[in-house]
Amino acid sequence: MNQRLWQFAGGSAGQFEVHSVRPVIGETLPHVARLAVINGEAGLQAAPVFCLKGVTSNERYVTRSEKEELVAVQQPIGRPAARLGALIPIKKSQAWWDLPQDERRAIFEERSAHIEIGRRALPNVARRLHHCRDLGSSEPFDFLTWFDFAPEDEPRFDELVVALRATEEWRYVEREVEIRVSRSMPLSPS
Repeated sequence: MNQRLWQFAGGSAGQFEVHSVRPVIGETLPHVARLAVINGEAGLQAAPVFCLKGVTSNERYVTRSEKEELVAVQQPIGRPAARLGALIPIKKSQAWWDLPQDERRAIFEERSAHIEIGRRALPNVARRLHHCRDLGSSEPFDFLTWFDFAPEDEPRFDELVVALRATEEWRYVEREVEIRVSRSMPLSPS
């Protein structure tokens, strides 16, 4: 089983109730009642309206010291108090991918302060990044970011996404959808 693969299936089944599916930039996804989050290649219980796939991978734009600082305060996904969540699929423009790695890093952190903005939401907001491009060109998004947080930390999450969307980096985003969810029972940490 591929432990790095994650599936996010929207439809009538799943452990999360979907509260909203909202386009931020570009085309939206269909509105659904539930979201199933599945680790691995396991089959889906019901035919989904959409199924987004991504893999966890190495961190591509952080330095060793930045990664160590983030890991020291990052909380695991699935904490009992973190009953709210968001899935944010993002597709960046070809202009982004045409830039060399060092130029993407400069935009990502040196000019947009992506890591610093994210650090301000820690430890209250947990996140796991999934790379879709690693699966091939058939995936409609480049990244899927899965967040969870406690209800009292929703304003902190809102501040995080507003701050990120105001950066130079977001000029390269051509499609972004925000899916807000909740769960009533704690999940095992993943």
